[in-house]
Amino acid sequence: MSGKADSLKTILFALGANFAIFVAKFVAALLTGFGSMLAEAVHSLADCANQGLLLIGMRQSKRAPSAEHPLGYGLVVYFWSFLVALLLFSVGGVFSFYEGLHKLENPEPLRWPWLAVGVLVFGFIAESFSMWGCLREVNKARGGRSLWRWFRDSRQSELIVVFGEDLAALLGLLIAMVAVLTTELTGNPLFDAYGSIAIGVLLCIIAFFVAREVASLLVGKSAEAHLREAIYAFVGAQPEVEVVFNLITLQLGPDLMVATKAKMRGDTTSRELVEAINRVEAAMKAQFPEIRWSFFEPDFED
Repeated sequence: MSGKADSLKTILFALGANFAIFVAKFVAALLTGFGSMLAEAVHSLADCANQGLLLIGMRQSKRAPSAEHPLGYGLVVYFWSFLVALLLFSVGGVFSFYEGLHKLENPEPLRWPWLAVGVLVFGFIAESFSMWGCLREVNKARGGRSLWRWFRDSRQSELIVVFGEDLAALLGLLIAMVAVLTTELTGNPLFDAYGSIAIGVLLCIIAFFVAREVASLLVGKSAEAHLREAIYAFVGAQPEVEVVFNLITLQLGPDLMVATKAKMRGDTTSRELVEAINRVEAAMKAQFPEIRWSFFEPDFED
């Protein structure tokens, strides 16, 4: 059984690493004139802004329900996560692609290339630390599933986004390293431009996959299959319940809504029926703390 990952810890890991990487890359880009390095610096700065937006989303999602939002604000975190995916595409991907095209038209020789290499190595180490923190939380949630299966199934949009960002950053650093070394060895500055374009394409591809997953959460998704099945089995096993006709779940950010239609045991009076339902709902919420709202409909048939 998979557990619940700590998204806040993951975001803070990523924010600290990305800010340090941004400062190092930006200084190196100014000193070396390396286009791929500037593209990577903008990418890291965008990542810092993205993690700030995710923190805002997580904070807002905890607001109490209101008359206009009776099921709370849990979906807010999906909105901010989707916005982050768009920023990863526009700020990171498009800028890198543009920078590469600009360098193709106006190639410039590299200055202090080994400084660029040193910064890229530092960036890779720092980004690996961020990815380690992310994967540690991902592994808590994915159980025995593959990373791809977890990516497709997860309802924690903020964790999906940070994982996508860290993956893009590590691959982008490798591309930038190849670009700077190839440029230095051949003396051809066009490889710098090719590196920026490749980084831009990479960011756009990853942003697309992240945005697709988060968009499906915005539309509305049930709880993950293993959790939905566990809730169904738990309710069906309660002594007050004879048979569960239907159980619908809806993931609302960190919270879960459950609607149950079931046949209760025995010929109960109205008061006894209400008390039996209350016992089932209380037991269900105690077993599954992520359930915030429960709606229970007793019936004789589906």
